[in-house]
Amino acid sequence: MIDDTDLLWSPSQAQAEASNVAGFMRWLDRTRGLRFADYPALWRWSTTDVPGFWSAVWDYYGLAARSAYDTVLADASMPTASWFPGARLNFAERCLAEPSDERPALISVSEGGVPVETSWTQLRREVAALAGSLRRLGVEPGDTVAGYLPNTPHAVIAVLAAAAVGAVWTVCSPDFGTPSVLARLRQARPTVLLAVDGYRHGGKEYDRLPAVGEITAGLPTLRHLVAVDHLRPAPAGSRWTARDDVAQHSWSALLDRDEPLVFADVPFDHPLWTLWSSGTTGLPKGIVQSHGGIVVELLKALGLGADLRADDRYFFHTSTSWMVWNFMVAGLMHGSTIVLYDGSPTRPDVNGVWRVAEQTRASVVGVGAAYLIAGEKADAHPAAELDLSGLRTVLQTGSSLPPSTWHWAQDRLGPDVWLQSICGGTDICSVLACGSALLPVRAGRIQCPALGVALDAWDASGRQVVGEQGELVVTAPLPSMPLYFVDDPDGARYRASYFDMYPGVWRHGDWVTVDRDLTVVVAGRSDSTLNRMGVRMGSADIYAVVERFPQVADSLVIGAEMPDGRYFMPLFVALGDGAVLDDGLRALIAGTIRSELSPRHVPDAITEVPALPRTLTGKRLEVPVKRIIQGADAAEVSSAGAITHPEMMSWFAAFAASSR
Repeated sequence: MIDDTDLLWSPSQAQAEASNVAGFMRWLDRTRGLRFADYPALWRWSTTDVPGFWSAVWDYYGLAARSAYDTVLADASMPTASWFPGARLNFAERCLAEPSDERPALISVSEGGVPVETSWTQLRREVAALAGSLRRLGVEPGDTVAGYLPNTPHAVIAVLAAAAVGAVWTVCSPDFGTPSVLARLRQARPTVLLAVDGYRHGGKEYDRLPAVGEITAGLPTLRHLVAVDHLRPAPAGSRWTARDDVAQHSWSALLDRDEPLVFADVPFDHPLWTLWSSGTTGLPKGIVQSHGGIVVELLKALGLGADLRADDRYFFHTSTSWMVWNFMVAGLMHGSTIVLYDGSPTRPDVNGVWRVAEQTRASVVGVGAAYLIAGEKADAHPAAELDLSGLRTVLQTGSSLPPSTWHWAQDRLGPDVWLQSICGGTDICSVLACGSALLPVRAGRIQCPALGVALDAWDASGRQVVGEQGELVVTAPLPSMPLYFVDDPDGARYRASYFDMYPGVWRHGDWVTVDRDLTVVVAGRSDSTLNRMGVRMGSADIYAVVERFPQVADSLVIGAEMPDGRYFMPLFVALGDGAVLDDGLRALIAGTIRSELSPRHVPDAITEVPALPRTLTGKRLEVPVKRIIQGADAAEVSSAGAITHPEMMSWFAAFAASSR
């Protein structure tokens, strides 16, 4: 018996041997004579023999049957790495290559509704119909097709149809405000927009037809609008746009056709989609990734990392604007059934996500850290209240989890459930650090760097640090790194985002600790680091302490170098119902931070706020609030439609003025 209170889960020998990554290791031994004793040895090979590893992924997943290539890595320098020249791959073709009559392709659930299944045959037919319709509308490879769609089958059909044509896909969730949508789509310059009439969330219906009219009016390149009547049937002849030069088509009419399923024969580096940065610190960055890069990266990440299998039902609670939606759709490449939920995670109660998992028999469930923290605060017990016997593993992402939440999740979801914490981002549409079915799980630690990811921690001078905090860097290229940014013809914005600190080495912008056993701890964004008297501190450490208090619903800490030379570190707390921030609670919070972390971690002020804004994907606004505290105009640091509680930015501006 291992006496380790942080040890939450370990794979049995049978589980480890049945995992995809163990199968991959046996295949390497059998076909290439490569034998590895354990995951660390496999990872080291994958990051030192980069062409050898990625050629193995190519062959293991049967891509050689689709296309040959000239060489794996024609140019290994970043950011100009050139992958698989001569190869031709289409993401949609790979997603639809593993049909099965034994299980559905999609299961969709609307808030308060019942699961609706879409067969592989139906999905292939509807993708073929929409792709054929797009071609008739004049869409050609390289054109942009945009969506204004929630997490429903419409969005999956649309991304696959656009990819089948060779068009570049991009999407905004309809919970985005119109200015935020236009800040993205104007850059993308779509010729076709597929737009929904509204969506459901939190027991309410949200009519988005006025927003559709505003969006179409603001897109000068738009020529076609596809009207998706999701909430209710649209009256015959109704117009959703006032523009006479934009032709309107109904979704149902475009799909009511028999078309052959034809996939554009595109090169490996043909653009697949544009993902967007949060837009909280300026104009959102349009991050363009390739068909081939996404195919090989997500075959690897989902298959050899998350251990996704064809018989899994894969459910990630997400909107279409978060990269994990793309990460979920890619589950189709493994023949998995993907589960789509359009609704609130806490409807009818805090177990909302787990209720959907019960309804759909989901075996792989992905959630943001904030959802698990909310469950812990509510003292929820999903496994006791619901039938989660189908649940095999949970993926957690978005931000760091407090240690107590790790223990809560393991206890309340079941001792046999494998909790995978993953870290990556929109930048690569994948993971940098993740779980492995071969390794134990310990509270507060990501199990390992992902295969093929040469992840390291460096100090400011570019030296490796082990067991201590440093900048998260990637020292070898990855296939899904961006092709380019939108409207960045000379690549200056791209290089400034990742390569300004260490030329030729990717700096991800997170503080990370990599220990000798390869476990990884992410401590928050390095551009929002707390730094008192030369001592760097991760904000995640403070959140882990503060949010254990039942009175605290949410918190935000920032460290700002002020114009007068002082360093100001306030902690903002949003309180739960009935809680009061009095001197006693302030003293208790400060004392706990002092004793569990250090005196340097104790904030200069602990201030109650009515609410704390976050990005629409749940991330804290540390950098924008820091800039406001330093004197920046609130309107310049964030876009109101890209965050929750936008009114709070004015509150922070008033707080900043009173603190100077």
